[in-house]
Amino acid sequence: MELKKDDHAVAIDMLLIVHSEQRRAAQGAHSERQADPGAPPQRRGGLQGVGNGIRKWQKCEGKELYGSLAGKQHPQQPQVITSYDNQGTQLTVEVHPRDAMPQLLKKFSLAKRLQGDKNGNTRARQPGGKDAHAYPWDRSSLKSMTLDLRQFEKLDAYASQVTVKSGLDELVCDLLQEAPSDLERVRAIWIWICHHIEYDMEAAQEKDRQAFKPTDILRTQKTNCDGYAGLFERMCRIAGVQCMTVPGYSKGFGYQTGQSFSGEFDHAWNAVYLEGRWHLLDSTWGSGLVDTTTSKFTFLYNEFYFLTHPALFIEDHFPDNKNWQLLKPPQSLRQFENNMYHKSEFYNKGMLSAHPDTAVIRTVNGKATITIESCAPRLFMFMLNGKQEHGLLSLRQSGMKLEVFPPTTGSHKLQIFAKGDSDIYSSVLEYTLQCSHVDLGVRLPAELHQPVGPSWFSEQMGIVKPSHPDPIIHTRDGRCSVSFGVDEGISVLASLHGDDGPITEEMQRRYIFQLHREKRTELKVQLPHAGKFALKIFVKKRQETGNYVFVFNYLLCCTNTKVNWPVFPESFGNWGQDNELLEPLSGVLPANRNVPFKLKLHGVAKALVKGQDTWPLTLSHEGYWEGSCNTAGCQEVYVMVLENANHNFYSYILKYRVNAQGP
Repeated sequence: MELKKDDHAVAIDMLLIVHSEQRRAAQGAHSERQADPGAPPQRRGGLQGVGNGIRKWQKCEGKELYGSLAGKQHPQQPQVITSYDNQGTQLTVEVHPRDAMPQLLKKFSLAKRLQGDKNGNTRARQPGGKDAHAYPWDRSSLKSMTLDLRQFEKLDAYASQVTVKSGLDELVCDLLQEAPSDLERVRAIWIWICHHIEYDMEAAQEKDRQAFKPTDILRTQKTNCDGYAGLFERMCRIAGVQCMTVPGYSKGFGYQTGQSFSGEFDHAWNAVYLEGRWHLLDSTWGSGLVDTTTSKFTFLYNEFYFLTHPALFIEDHFPDNKNWQLLKPPQSLRQFENNMYHKSEFYNKGMLSAHPDTAVIRTVNGKATITIESCAPRLFMFMLNGKQEHGLLSLRQSGMKLEVFPPTTGSHKLQIFAKGDSDIYSSVLEYTLQCSHVDLGVRLPAELHQPVGPSWFSEQMGIVKPSHPDPIIHTRDGRCSVSFGVDEGISVLASLHGDDGPITEEMQRRYIFQLHREKRTELKVQLPHAGKFALKIFVKKRQETGNYVFVFNYLLCCTNTKVNWPVFPESFGNWGQDNELLEPLSGVLPANRNVPFKLKLHGVAKALVKGQDTWPLTLSHEGYWEGSCNTAGCQEVYVMVLENANHNFYSYILKYRVNAQGP
């Protein structure tokens, strides 16, 4: 490499300093100079450590960056040393035995990374126009640079297991063994901090923003947000990566929707310089979260806050210097306060957008409607004032629609949750609903669970091609019939729920009669009275033990006050999947009457009706078992079948109740 005259001068000056230090060490007069690890970047100029400090760095850098130059040093062999000068020039030199001539090996210019002030001190370049990302987010990536997280799998596993042996320099050295590039170095440091440093709630109350130095953090492995940011910056600087600590306001622990920010900044995070641009990250929030009820910290790694796209980072981070937003145009503090806050899990779970995109929603005629678009099918739930009531949530292939009807006027807290690949629902959005009018006609059953209506999820659970794709069914006479296809091996169970009864679990199912025709299931429903009811649908694989799983429900609405349907007959386990009941459908029979019976029964040899006496049913040409019985003198009537002509015992399949006789 060809060197200019001033390059030689810098190299010789450096060699003289190093050579002098070695000579003093050999004479027993060693003196170590090292920069204050807590000092800000602009205060750290000149040689970053000499003597033992340089030898530690040489060991780490030589092993990782220069391969064969990291060999074991022998008394008569030249020693390889890497260091920096005030102007940001990295030098690698050989120090030969006494009276030998040193030789310059390598020089790398970091002029584009570091700038010098008028006093010669180095400082990181402030973000400029080329660092600004166009706002808004284009939805193509959550990151500010193209990343394939799979490339970090080996590095992440390694970095998370590295332990502290002696100090910060050695820790960084160990981390860099698997991190040759700047991006990988930042990743290794990020992973280590996120998996080893615990957020200290007591420290969060400290007024001294410099209360935690990196050496103290390594000892206690606890700190506040300033400590996280300071430690991250220090480790990056040791690793040779430009990093800045950025103070500002945040929508973190204790944040209330729509609150204002003023006074002292409440948070700190970092910016790192990679591939010619600045990028943002927050290791405090990447490491875990604080339980709002117990104020206890839990390690829970959050990938979202690593190199986050600036248009997403600004939703909960507002820097003191608008340039650190990396946005064009930058946002004002008022915009930051008023903008909709999408939590990190909103994006982690694959959400793309939400409407309305304002934190405060005013109801219209007592109703508020929220829609979410997602990049893949997701399960959602909501809570209004802490309860899953007063709303209709419908799933869509790419999101959901929620209609909420607050029960009272005033302010209400609405939380929306989503489930990703795990079984845990995470909070993704919070709204404040301002309700000035209540629609008393929209009273929803308390047992109406989410979601309502069939969707991709019910299809996934084995229920397909429903007769009613909409979640709400209106019935004038209080009766309706719902049918859908059922995958092979799936058993269906349904129940009816209203605020004014039926009460018992048995009665909740007696207003529904289930029929099977070929591969479709039909639910005949008779409402006991006018009102709104939840028709819940459950499924279970027949070959598996365990309970039925809730899939979805319909909202049944009837305004006819004359409706007063009785229950259906009670069916027993021997009632076949493909049987069909035509009459009587009412489970309550009149007393002292002849009642006709008509059923389609499969795989039976004989059928009869038993009351006070026994009446046989005959098989017609159309394939129906038909006949009649008299209800005189009995309280219950049973339909019974003989499944095999060679058997002599009958099985109960249906049970009817007879009305009490009058005086």
